[in-house]
Amino acid sequence: MPELPEVETIRHSLLPLLKGQRVVKSEVHLPKLLQNVTADEFSRLIANRVMQDIGRRGKYLLFKLSGEYTLIIHLRMTGQLRFAAADLPRLPHTHIVLKLASGSELRYTDTRQFGYWFIAEDHEIIRAARMEHLGVEPLSPEFTVAVLASLLTGKRGTIKSLLLNQHVVAGIGNIYADEALFLAGLRPDRVAGGLALDEVTRLYGAVTAVLEQGVKLRGTTFSDYLDGLGQQGGFQHQLKAYGRAGEACFNCGGAIMRLVLAGRGTHFCPQCQS
Repeated sequence: MPELPEVETIRHSLLPLLKGQRVVKSEVHLPKLLQNVTADEFSRLIANRVMQDIGRRGKYLLFKLSGEYTLIIHLRMTGQLRFAAADLPRLPHTHIVLKLASGSELRYTDTRQFGYWFIAEDHEIIRAARMEHLGVEPLSPEFTVAVLASLLTGKRGTIKSLLLNQHVVAGIGNIYADEALFLAGLRPDRVAGGLALDEVTRLYGAVTAVLEQGVKLRGTTFSDYLDGLGQQGGFQHQLKAYGRAGEACFNCGGAIMRLVLAGRGTHFCPQCQS
């Protein structure tokens, strides 16, 4: 699933291509992806609106449209957004197409069909997209050591499960949680509320550093993730823990271990993380 760095990279790649573009019409080939409107309603609401800006909240993309409307897209596991010329062949599993006045198209493909789209007026889009309870943005000024400490206080679950909880911190998924905990030197199965202040400080620094590096390297590509122009990310070449079960730790030479936490495969070094 695309996490914060991947979604931010998609946003950055699409913004200069879509800003100021007018949507002439839409094609909806899989109506179940539309969560709060029918296919006919969607086509009517988005027709002739201009793309004014693209934002991000957690793992959601927010397309600001003219007429005080917003389109929100969550890519989930295998969703991809691709900007393409209209005469280029469409990829398999292309389920929604926005046809632009320039002659180009914004195409949405989704092999597993888990993604979802919302469109509504600005004042009601957050409620319509069920985003009211998203947690703090980890790369925002609102995310501080003190805020992280308050989020951890009294929590009996593991640090890994807390980092994955989108109601606590928005945008972190399995890859960047494992990498942040490795960098912080903390075992993922530690009780979240049991961290000392110096450990919280290390975790805060690791979360922000890993996410910033992920954004800088344009995300992590293993199979499905590509940006809005079909380009891969590069963070997969920097991974220290995630996906490296049985391989040697780059710090101590011991074997990276894998266990399951919060229903997710979790990778860590038992020697370097305590």
